[in-house]
Amino acid sequence: MTKNKVVCIGEALIDRIRNKSNQGFTDFLGGAPANVACALRKLKIDSIFIGRIGSDDFGKKFITKFNEIDVNSTFLQIDKDLSTRVVNVDRDKFGDRFFSGFEASSSSCFADEALSMKLIKKELPNLEKFFLETKYLVSGTIVLASPKSAETIFFLLEQAHKFKVKVIIDLNWREVFWDYSIFSSEISKTQRVNLIKKFLNHAHVLKLAKEEAFLFFGYDNPLLISQQMPKRPDVIITDGKNPVAWYINGSQGITENQHSQKIVDTTGAGDAFLAGIISQFISSGYPSNKQEIENCIKFANVCGLLTCLGEGAIEQQPDYEKVNKFLGSLIS
Repeated sequence: MTKNKVVCIGEALIDRIRNKSNQGFTDFLGGAPANVACALRKLKIDSIFIGRIGSDDFGKKFITKFNEIDVNSTFLQIDKDLSTRVVNVDRDKFGDRFFSGFEASSSSCFADEALSMKLIKKELPNLEKFFLETKYLVSGTIVLASPKSAETIFFLLEQAHKFKVKVIIDLNWREVFWDYSIFSSEISKTQRVNLIKKFLNHAHVLKLAKEEAFLFFGYDNPLLISQQMPKRPDVIITDGKNPVAWYINGSQGITENQHSQKIVDTTGAGDAFLAGIISQFISSGYPSNKQEIENCIKFANVCGLLTCLGEGAIEQQPDYEKVNKFLGSLIS
């Protein structure tokens, strides 16, 4: 059986992004795993999203979007009591965003913190059927901030191992999610880092930003980071518009990034990048030499860049044809 599907696990939320005029906010569908699942579909890769949203208007918008672009939502959980999380996103003058907190909720936590293992277990035959066709499982680390969602991700990792599904982890360190959680606000930063580092040991491929590399490992050399971990994963380190450092399939290198003066909003750029490289791993096969790795990284870089040319993450993600057209313009 061909394994060509990708399972994305974690948060689907609303990015409430400050307008350029500073006179208010605009709401966009977001959340790293949801972003990756949507970006993959636009790149012609079958994706499955596993997460939990509220039964509110925001939750309904996610359902509409997933249906519109054909993200499989068989395991999407709808919470009748907890709301879809709304993240306040401010931007600096360069378009770079930072999280400034969450909109108040009537409950003590958000729907994404209550991802239920029991509900997934009830659909275990369906899950196993999907995993037979799944090449990669993708997760971030925000799920670890809640014991219930953490329990669920570890169960899904067990299933991935059972069905020989490769695990891709985007570290995606977002301390604000821990600071504002009733479950983890009292946990020290050192404990959070140690918990996440232990989780990263499940990765076959690890993507992280340069500042995350220094925080969690003490340096930004992808080979040295890989050597610290039991599975010796492939490691990809991004640094905004700066070159991407990587250690993939036994080779190490640095790939230049594409630049643009038209950057509007960097929200979701890393998620589009990750979807881009996964799409190449599946459609072109796992890269076996430096040239093939370079091609994968360049494709992923363009996915990230094109997502930055407008507001919001999912809405701006490019399709396969748009990425290839851009790449073609670089050659000609």
